[in-house]
Amino acid sequence: MSGLEEAVSASATPAAASAALRKIHAERARRAYERAAAACRHAGVAQGDAQLVPTSPVGRAAGALRLSAGSIAALASNEPDPAADARCARNAAAAAALAAQVAAARDAEAETGTTTADTGAVTASVSALRAALAASQAAAAAATATARGRDASLNAAADEAERRAAAAARAAGWVSQGTGA
Repeated sequence: MSGLEEAVSASATPAAASAALRKIHAERARRAYERAAAACRHAGVAQGDAQLVPTSPVGRAAGALRLSAGSIAALASNEPDPAADARCARNAAAAAALAAQVAAARDAEAETGTTTADTGAVTASVSALRAALAASQAAAAAATATARGRDASLNAAADEAERRAAAAARAAGWVSQGTGA
């Protein structure tokens, strides 16, 4: 159990526990958003690519990134609500998974016609995509109706999956070493 989760379980009041959970979910949401933004940059996806009704993977990734930014910004203006905060982290992780799909597809397209020595980049991209999907699934599990963002083991699993996804994104070259993702 992390120090923050111990603080949640030892909190004297429900409000203090909710505030501690807010920190857990908000940090995971921020890291997933940064990872999504970096994958979009790597793939050449701009904010202007967002579509009201997405008709392409690029439009879906850009739109999800825009929606995640708004959701994360709303965290600061609302009272802590572990269920809603976990859904925000889940949505950011889903946006990162969409962005990872686009980045991995772009890397695969770029690899066409190159030597087999360059397949390491594609392998890293596939690994980053798989890790992003796993992080999205773990964040979704932490945000289920039964967990409501309060299950310590699901939150810990989602945090660990997010750390693995960030490491895989760095290994794929989508995220620079100096960023928080």
